[in-house]
Amino acid sequence: MAAENYSNGGPDSNPCYLQKFGLYSTCSNFYMIGRDKSQTVWRVLKIHRLDSSELTILEDPTTYSEFECFDMLRRIHDGNRSTGGLNFVTACYGIVGFVKFLGPYYMLLIKKRRKIGAICGHNIYAITKSEMIPISSSPDQSNVAYSKNEKRYKKLLCAVDLTKDFFFSYSYNVMHSLQRNLRKNETGLGHYETMFVWNEFLTRGIRNNLNNTLWTVALVYGFFKQVKLSVSGRDFMFTLIARRSRHYAGTRYLKRGVNEKGRVANDVETEQIVFEDVPEGCPTQISSVVQNRGSIPLFWSQETSRLNLRPDIILSKKDPNYDATRLHFENLVRRYGNPIIILNLIKRCEKKPRETILRAEFANSIRFLNKSLTEEDCLRFLHWDLSRHSRKATKSVAVLGRVADYALNLTGIFYCQVTPNCRPEGLLSLSCLEQNDEKLGKDAGNDKQNSSENVKPPMFQNGVLRTNCIDCLDRTNVAQYAHGLMALGRQLHAMSFIESHTIDQNSPLVDELMTVYEEMGDTLALQYGGSAAHNKIFCQMRGQWKAATQSQEFFRTLQRYYRNAYLDAEKQRAINLFLGHFQPQQGKPALWELDSDQHYTVGSHGLNSDEYAKPSFKRSLSDGNILYGTNSSMAASNVGHLEPLSENLGATRNLSDSSSEMPTSEISYSSLTPRMSCKQLFGDMEMDHFFEGNRICFDENGDECNCTNFDMDWLSSSGNSCDDDTCDRSTTGPFSENIGVELKTEIATSSSESGSSIKVSK
Repeated sequence: MAAENYSNGGPDSNPCYLQKFGLYSTCSNFYMIGRDKSQTVWRVLKIHRLDSSELTILEDPTTYSEFECFDMLRRIHDGNRSTGGLNFVTACYGIVGFVKFLGPYYMLLIKKRRKIGAICGHNIYAITKSEMIPISSSPDQSNVAYSKNEKRYKKLLCAVDLTKDFFFSYSYNVMHSLQRNLRKNETGLGHYETMFVWNEFLTRGIRNNLNNTLWTVALVYGFFKQVKLSVSGRDFMFTLIARRSRHYAGTRYLKRGVNEKGRVANDVETEQIVFEDVPEGCPTQISSVVQNRGSIPLFWSQETSRLNLRPDIILSKKDPNYDATRLHFENLVRRYGNPIIILNLIKRCEKKPRETILRAEFANSIRFLNKSLTEEDCLRFLHWDLSRHSRKATKSVAVLGRVADYALNLTGIFYCQVTPNCRPEGLLSLSCLEQNDEKLGKDAGNDKQNSSENVKPPMFQNGVLRTNCIDCLDRTNVAQYAHGLMALGRQLHAMSFIESHTIDQNSPLVDELMTVYEEMGDTLALQYGGSAAHNKIFCQMRGQWKAATQSQEFFRTLQRYYRNAYLDAEKQRAINLFLGHFQPQQGKPALWELDSDQHYTVGSHGLNSDEYAKPSFKRSLSDGNILYGTNSSMAASNVGHLEPLSENLGATRNLSDSSSEMPTSEISYSSLTPRMSCKQLFGDMEMDHFFEGNRICFDENGDECNCTNFDMDWLSSSGNSCDDDTCDRSTTGPFSENIGVELKTEIATSSSESGSSIKVSK
């Protein structure tokens, strides 16, 4: 819910947020009364009820006191006595949106909420009860011919359970990363246009009508968990947020790969936030790290089958120039900056080629895209077959930790010191923080020692690690846990909680972090796959009885199969209706009469979505940005994470929406960016073949090799737990010709101080 300036409609230096509402009705109108937390600001909204075909909303520009507001309600009641007067309908905590099927408009309200966390004074809430209220007061709506379909549409929309995994905040832009929120002090309508606000379509009518977001809440779908942890006797708050994209959203077998706009299925941004547990109003240190998961950005599919637990993987459309793949990575660069590091966890060999089909084509696409990019902007592509090594859980996680360390050396983390504002809720923007730092710097002239201890320069994340397997659920979640654990060490080190950049493997934090990531993995897997995640790796690391783990995995496999085969079609329809991808029209086929979600075309069957109907995806270029920039720009900054913001902003440059190539950076990597050798990255784990490419991997001395992709060797053929498909190491399958010239890598251990060398030969 955006802050509004009541005098001119713009952002205010002391914004107010309406947080509690009362709904009243007469025979011709609804009146919604909204107030702020302090009960000093009262506003009135009027919704017409007589015209069921149009949504007519009027906002009273006057800011009332409590007495004035209820005096106005009394006068409305007196004026409508002849028709029943003014009646109280319900109390609520915000408007989710408005929707129309074949009959009248409906208003979706939050009836009950619960606090699930707070980010430096900004409360985050989940919905515990919602309600759908018809706008029209006409008594004969139930007798219309379409009432049966109308009821079915209502039931379908209610299948999207707002009490599960949706969260919101009145004062904090939870749809954005912490880094973006502190670097861009934004308010207003733009937040609802981002890819992570799921009720963008439902709120479109009221936002366009009023030109503000004062009465609505922006719902983010995914996962939110906040816990208090401690290390070295000091407490800190740990927050894990997963934001699921509303673009190309859906269920496992009905949403695979990429669409023509470059949007991928199961696209989830994960943010890990750490801040000191200090009394309210005290200065605090805060840090965040963002990573990403998403389906392999190719045109591929799997047909839902009631007879086959493992449907064939089909490359459904040829894209010789990989235009959709290019659009996807361009969007990632706009959101996160460079470098983009891709960790691909699918299998390297199978008895019957399935995952290997995608593995070969994915490698081809990255090689093709990298040909048009500069060295600094090349996509860093790492392969590792996680299922091959899943029996050795601890060792596998250790290897993934080295990959995470390599990625974090390139992207850095976000860290800063902030002071809460004098107003009840809110953080200083980073620009204000810099002014505060300047003031501290002047004071430091009198006490340099105190300044050096208390003031630290901010650090910024540039770039992101993107992880995928087949479903981007089970294997991916283990890899994201390894990245989160490595990142937590750096965050705590930056906050001076620990001396090392890494967390001791015997620390309780290891298990506590695993529990939170496991819960996130289960939640995301239920949303997309239909069952909790296959957590074989985590169970093995905890020492859980093997038979118990196997029975759990078997049950989840059956649960996932049943829901995918029998329930997902209805779930996909509900999602399409909620997101506005399908809008019912009289005289047109009903949603459930269409053969497949994949058959939607622009302008047919009431389809009306910005994702499908617009030839450009300009509105989403900066979605989820963690970099500072305009809607049509991307940051191509170096990885000097200790640089001041003003210097970092100098690296931003514009990009045309019609650009056919990915943007390139004009700034080379700084000397602060450490390079990790192949031996350091993979350790003693057996490496797969390296692919030819454009100088992305480095040898022990930091010199560049002629390798585009780290090709490592882990969990299941379809994103489930690991299966037992094995093959001889020399067998690459019938798709090896698609990968190009293979490089055979020999690791020769030398007696030099570097410990190893890499010999590459054809």
